[in-house]
Amino acid sequence: MISSPHPLDHLVLPTVNIALARERLGKLGFTVAPDARHPFGTQNACVFLADKTYLEPLGVASPEQCEKSIVDGNVFVARDQAYRFRVGEDGFSAVVFGTDDAVADDGRFKAAAISAGQMLDFSRPMKMPDGTETMAGFRLAFAADLRAPDFLAFCCQRINALPADRSVLERHENGVTGIARVALSALKPAVYRSFFEEVVGGPQIMTHSFGLTIRAANADLEILTPEGMEAFYDLPVRGNDPGLRARAILFKTRDLSVTSSHFTANGVTYTRKNNRILARLAPGEGALFAFEEIA
Repeated sequence: MISSPHPLDHLVLPTVNIALARERLGKLGFTVAPDARHPFGTQNACVFLADKTYLEPLGVASPEQCEKSIVDGNVFVARDQAYRFRVGEDGFSAVVFGTDDAVADDGRFKAAAISAGQMLDFSRPMKMPDGTETMAGFRLAFAADLRAPDFLAFCCQRINALPADRSVLERHENGVTGIARVALSALKPAVYRSFFEEVVGGPQIMTHSFGLTIRAANADLEILTPEGMEAFYDLPVRGNDPGLRARAILFKTRDLSVTSSHFTANGVTYTRKNNRILARLAPGEGALFAFEEIA
């Protein structure tokens, strides 16, 4: 185990195409970064948040390049393609944690028999709103549970740090400042406890009647039964899939009335659940976005 839990770094949201993801996220009041292409056939247009977490809508830029990457052993692309085949082109496929030592994480995953395959090192250009460009470098260590084919976790080490001042990209019209919780569903949440102990690196884990709460350094993961997803997120989940699926993101917002006003002005359909606003990013298996006033 490592000395302290990893922080939540970002969330991977497969999308049918980046232009549509940009439109959907913009309608919800998020500032979306310029498109960026990976060297292995995928592309993204990220949403950076003030708490230094971010969303990664992921599209396919070149199917041919993706196929070659899979043959070359690229776990990231292979799992994305498998998710699209099994679940759909829109969804929520991976939860990513920050790390200072992806090699150590990979070793830990192998020792615990949860490694999803070979590590990935890559770099890509990143364009800032003012037109300047920097090279971002990453080292990824992947973990997966064979009982959960539609969920991937990995640790991400930044080799070249992203620009320190992303303040323009971190301001959002909906008032969102960060991510408080990530909700995943499972028929038997307890069976995934040891998996997340290894991935997050010794987190505090609390058991309750609807499942588990796993405390990362900067956010919580909830592994909830179908009843828990209904109770907290009004999200119906089929009770016949024993696997683990990422379902919902709870965002911190400064003022919920700002969020609801923006949604109303943009024709966004949403519902309320207790002190939360709930909206879908995309139809079908698209992630549920929940918003709550959290300091």
